[in-house]
Amino acid sequence: MPPTPGPVTTAAGGPPSRPPMGWNSWDCYGTTVTEEEVLANARFVAEHLLEFGWDTVVVDIDWSDPTAKAHGYNAGAPLCLDEHGRLVPDPSRFPSSTGGAGFAPLAAQVHALGLRFGIHVMRGIPRAAVAADTPVLGAGVGAAALADRTNVCEWNPDMLGLDHSHPGAQAYYDSTLALYAQWGVDFLKADDLLWPYQAADVEAYARAIARSGREIQLSLSPGRDLSLSRLAHLRAHATTWRICDDLWDRWEDVEANFARFARWAPHAGPQGWPDGDMLPLGRIGLRAERGEPRHDRLTPAERRTLVTLWVVARSPLMIGGDLPSSDPATIALFTNADVLAVLEATGNREVFREGPLVLWTAQGDGVGYVAAFNLGTEPLAVALDSLDVDLPARLGRVEELWTGEAVTTSPVTAQEDATRGVAPGSTAVPVTIEPHGAVLLRHTP
Repeated sequence: MPPTPGPVTTAAGGPPSRPPMGWNSWDCYGTTVTEEEVLANARFVAEHLLEFGWDTVVVDIDWSDPTAKAHGYNAGAPLCLDEHGRLVPDPSRFPSSTGGAGFAPLAAQVHALGLRFGIHVMRGIPRAAVAADTPVLGAGVGAAALADRTNVCEWNPDMLGLDHSHPGAQAYYDSTLALYAQWGVDFLKADDLLWPYQAADVEAYARAIARSGREIQLSLSPGRDLSLSRLAHLRAHATTWRICDDLWDRWEDVEANFARFARWAPHAGPQGWPDGDMLPLGRIGLRAERGEPRHDRLTPAERRTLVTLWVVARSPLMIGGDLPSSDPATIALFTNADVLAVLEATGNREVFREGPLVLWTAQGDGVGYVAAFNLGTEPLAVALDSLDVDLPARLGRVEELWTGEAVTTSPVTAQEDATRGVAPGSTAVPVTIEPHGAVLLRHTP
């Protein structure tokens, strides 16, 4: 019998030692994912990735739209609603949802695999519910009385804002979370909350989760221009929060997150997890918002850099590629237990950035970690000073975790050209890094 999902946490906190890890349908299927595609990826996670900590499967946006298509959204889409103006799954794509079952049958199948089940939601109330003035459960009014037409999403046409000066706004969110809890939802990706920052909605979602009677992790998006000044509020109400806009398979997207993670990573931990967005790796764009079907366009070095940075920054890890059709080299990025152990390290931080070289350090259980990145377009060979990367002056075993190879280090007793920049009395740690590449070192005393 497969394992049952482990305990999840409330909206106020994250997992005890590492951020959420799983698969999300957005990068490969956009608004159009089907029940069978979700299950195919869930089965792959359970069979190949669960033992490494990947345990969550998320159905992304527009699961209620029977007219959903690749490359965008449909204005005026005939979204599937229940009698209280709450979105329900489109039965043509999610046939197990017929008869009012909602996502409960799909969630049960995911849970039976030992995994957690998540869905995406948009801030606000559906335009269709407002137009029909559907009665809102527990509010004593119809949807039209709760709508805020001055605070709407700029990129998705489905929703209107909620007027949080009316108590019925909270009642609407409470009713949706009661439904999601009934379905067995464990993870809620709530969108259009961080740009601009929608504090009232963030608080309302957290209250609704607390009242739902089910432990549900709350993940906030999209993260564009998010200020560190919001940290206390985010920690008080969410499990994870995005620190960037959507990330795709472009080096410039990956590189831009170095500065963001340097700012946010020191604050990652059980109180909440800054999120660099999904990993757009493997077979993506099958019916997505952006691009045609493809294997991701990053080089092998860039893929390793992306995973190394996300891990050393302790970001949530959500794979965006269709797992059954992704190549084995991509899947291998997700099954290196030594690399993934860095998610449970402490003190993860950037310590150096000059020219193309960026250095991060972290401390594990009796070991030290060093991530060295080359942001340049030429190979980079450099001797690192062990004391510059939070390692002792005299070293024990050093190994590179992606290759498993030992690194030969050299104590420095005098200034020499080969180790120029390494202080006498320290140890030189030589690394050679591919263009846009990374090495991840572990020191064991």
